[in-house]
Amino acid sequence: MCSVRMLVPIVMIAASLGASSCGGKKIKAAKPPRLGSTESGIASWYGHPYHGRRAANGEIYDMEKLTAAHRTMPFDTWVRVKNLSNGRTVVVRIQDRGPFVGGRIIDLSRAAAREIEMIGPGIAKVQLTVIQPPKDVQRQAELFAVQVGAFREQRRAEALQREMKERYGAARMVHRAGNPPVWRVLVGAEESAEKGESLAQRIRASGSAAFVVRLDEAPDENSDRVN
Repeated sequence: MCSVRMLVPIVMIAASLGASSCGGKKIKAAKPPRLGSTESGIASWYGHPYHGRRAANGEIYDMEKLTAAHRTMPFDTWVRVKNLSNGRTVVVRIQDRGPFVGGRIIDLSRAAAREIEMIGPGIAKVQLTVIQPPKDVQRQAELFAVQVGAFREQRRAEALQREMKERYGAARMVHRAGNPPVWRVLVGAEESAEKGESLAQRIRASGSAAFVVRLDEAPDENSDRVN
């Protein structure tokens, strides 16, 4: 299913040693990939136990967001991924580094893998195409919330959402379509990952599971549910 991401620290150390032995040479910044450029190969996907951990670009990895890991593309590169076995496509943002398994070119988030129907097989032959970022990306606020649960039954998510809203003042449900669908319960909307972690610690102290996730947009104050 997933690439062997345990090798990441080793690779990072090796890269650091290589950089320190360059005799003071100035390292050039990576050039953005050319729009329309393509790459073909095998894709894999990753979820737990990396869900909720910090990705290579410093953000919190959320397997229900449309992101991906690539070995060399600059962070925030947008890529259209086409599953060559069924023609399905998904657009992802490069957020992490990997996969560190030979013969694979990209690690998709679980949500992205689900979009192109490769959850079951675990891997698929794909074509990557570099595209322009969506026009509204720069206007999206950087906010962080705390995920306290994910349920296949909507009523269970609604009960937890009501409880969290009563305790912490702000909680909402995020619906993810699928078979079966999933309802995630998120608490708060913090302006930094540090503030999000502070809230998560408060929630964990009360005995509930909690981890920080990144929001793509500000919550709608008139609704506790987001589709």
